[in-house]
Parts: sequence; structure tokens; C-alpha cells
Amino acid sequence: MQAIRKRYFPALAEYIRGGKEASLIHANELGKQLYGLNYEEIIAIHEECIQALAANVETKDAIQLYHRSFVFLMELMVATRFKLEVDSAGDIVELPVDQKISEIREKLVRSNRSFEEEKNKYENVLQHLDSGIALFDSDGILVFINLQMAKFFDIPRKTLAGRNIRQILRHSKLNIQTRRTILRLYREIFMKRNRYYEFQHKDGKHLLATVTYGDQLNGDFLFSIKDVSEYKQIEQSAMQNDKLAMLGKIAAAIAHEIRNPLTSIRGFIQLLQPYLLEVGKEEYARIILTEIDRANDIIYEFLNSSKPSAPMKQSTSIELLIREVVMLTESEALLRNCEISMESYHSEATVSIDIKQVKQVILNIVKNSLDAVEEVQTERRGRIDIILTINGQYAEITIADNGKGMDKTTKGKLFDPFFTTKQEGTGLGLSVSYRIIRNHGGTISVNSDVGSGTKFIIYLPLAE
Repeated sequence: MQAIRKRYFPALAEYIRGGKEASLIHANELGKQLYGLNYEEIIAIHEECIQALAANVETKDAIQLYHRSFVFLMELMVATRFKLEVDSAGDIVELPVDQKISEIREKLVRSNRSFEEEKNKYENVLQHLDSGIALFDSDGILVFINLQMAKFFDIPRKTLAGRNIRQILRHSKLNIQTRRTILRLYREIFMKRNRYYEFQHKDGKHLLATVTYGDQLNGDFLFSIKDVSEYKQIEQSAMQNDKLAMLGKIAAAIAHEIRNPLTSIRGFIQLLQPYLLEVGKEEYARIILTEIDRANDIIYEFLNSSKPSAPMKQSTSIELLIREVVMLTESEALLRNCEISMESYHSEATVSIDIKQVKQVILNIVKNSLDAVEEVQTERRGRIDIILTINGQYAEITIADNGKGMDKTTKGKLFDPFFTTKQEGTGLGLSVSYRIIRNHGGTISVNSDVGSGTKFIIYLPLAE
């Protein structure tokens, strides 16, 4: 029976999809091969196959599918020449054609009615799962696919049932990116026998593919895909918080111990400054004091990232704050052949923030953008656009530049403590900015590609 089903299911599926005469010839040929088989067994196989096919179409299409399958079955039964009945003496007799057709129709109607009842019971559950599900039999033929999985393929699911993986890959409506993804999944899960594989889809979502196979499925393969983007974001946030906690412990342990001797050294250098002036070495004193001040600034950043002070919030116009930052950086931008522009679509927007802290964040990002623009100085002039809009209950601040951009590795580590791409950077500026925005109940994200510039987006809750 299993061997017959292997031939019956693909032939029936091909006719259901196309309905061409060439497909119906397969039914005739298959019927000749089934000569001598009891017609109850043929109907049982047909019922099993039609249930598998109908599970992959909408309920409204099931009736049409049933009628098309009846034509296929009739052609197959005619090919067997109906010499299937055995009398009491054990001889094969041929029933009248009308009687046999009537019996077949009655059995098909009965089986279709029972199937519809079962199908309606379970279809809603399977079709509305948030995971994509596809079931392949032991021969690699797709016997069931739900709506979510069909969305992943971006192909109507009724055109997929009855195909093997090779035929699916050759489907005319399958786009190149999805085809490459399927090949990668096939290699990682079926060839390397991995039960789990996480990957990023073309729309940026993180998906987890799993496969279940073995004795519990009688040799079949249950393949599923689930969107785990939210879990991934939670995981990344947890890792970021762990890193910031580690940074806090390090900073708290060493900052004060270093700052105290630096204060003493600075004081003695100031005392020695007149003597160095007499011997013409006052430049030494200036350099030493400058470097001590730079070291103190670094320690300040350590302390700020370790124990950022609680925001001293007050209601203020976010547009005015951004304009102040533009004024502070405008002259430096001109020296670097860069233009800073601001667009505000909600000048009345107010936020409840610690003005000093949020100004530090915006200023830090703008200075990073200036560095990125300066590193790709060409005939094209550098440009930084700051845009203020409202997004729901948040003020949305976009800071976009046309600088060198970043690769995926850099983006993934951008808010990590101590990570920097600058020769003299501390790697603390953006990690501190991240903490400040989070303490204000907002979020900060970045979009960037190599050679296409960088866009920072800051969300701050609007004042009530």
C-alpha cells in the first residue's frame, strides 16, 4: 500500500494543480498498474491523498479540489476495467458500470464529509500558528504546509503540495533570495543533521528553523520556522546590561585610586611651571597638564558610565535643545567641510529630560558623525541631517550623515563598553549615551551600511 501511495500522491497532485490531459494520462497508466487491486483499497489510498492535498488549500477551494480528484479517480478506475468483484464461488465478476460508479460516488461523498468535519476542527489551529509548518513524508514529498510557511516561500501553498524539495527549488515563482535560504537550510538541517538553525531573513527578522524526525513521525519530517526577533532583542539587551554592569564594577574600583595621584601630580607641575619657564621648557609643563586633564576626562567618563547620576528631569522643548547642539558644532563642521542642517516638524514638542545629559548624548553622536564624514573626504561635501518628528508617544530624533558607514560587526558592538574604531577613543561615549537614553525611558538604535552613511535614531517619551 505504501508503494502505491508513493506513485498515487504525486500523480494526483499534478492533475489537481494543472488539470491538463497529459496529467490525466498518468491516472490511466497508474490504473493499469493497479489491475487486480480491490477498489476499496484504491479508494482508501485516494482518500488519504486527497486529505493531504486538501489540508493545503483554503476551505472554499476544497470542493473544487474534491471534484477534480473525482475525475482523476474515475479515469483510474476505468483503466482497471472494473474486474475487481469476487462472487461467492471465488470467481471475478464485473458489476454494471453504473452500479460501480454509484458506489464509488457514495463512498467518496461519505469520506469527503467526514474529512471536512476533521479538517475544520484542526485547520484553524494549524493555519493560525505564529510558526511556519511544513510536513515532508519519508520520500521527501511535501504533504502539508500552513499559511505562515507559505508566506515564507511567498508562493500559494496549493502549488507546493505534492512536490519534493528539488521541484520546490525549481518553482518559477520562487525568488532568488528565498531559493538561497532554502538551500542553506537544507544543507544545515538535512545534510548536517542539525535539529536547530538560526538565521536572518531578507526582511531583517531573526528566524529559528527546527526539524523533527524519527520514529515518532513514522519516517516523516516536520519542519518549522519561528520568528525569534523579539527574543533576540531581549537577549542582546541582557548582554548589554551585563557588560555595563561589568564596566561599573571596574570603573568604581579603579577610578578614585587613579584620580587622587593625578591631582597631586598636577599640583606639583603647576608649582614647577615658573622654573621650567626660566629654562625655556614651559612647553613641557603645558603638555603634561594637557595630558593629565585628558586622563581626568577619561576617568570622568568611567565614573559616569559606572554610576550615571539619576536624571534631573524638567520639561523642555526638544527642538531648542537640538538647535543649541547645532550652534555648538556648526563652526567645527565648517572647518571639516561639512554642513549641518536641521528639520523640525513638531516645534511644540516637549520632553521631560535631564537637559545636560541628553545634550551630551546628541553632541556625542554629532561629533561621531563629523569624524565619519571627515574620514571620507572627497569632492562630495560632508552632510549631517538632524530631523525631529513625533512617533506615537515619543519624540523621534534622527541624526544621519553621509560618512563612511559601518559593517555588521561594528554595528553589533557599537554600544559595547571600550569598543572603539578611533585611535584615541575610549569606547565609552556611546555606551554612556545608551545608558542615559535608557534611564530616560527611551531607546537608541543605528542603521548603517559601508559606504552609505550612518543613521542614529533616538526615541524620548513626550512630556505629559
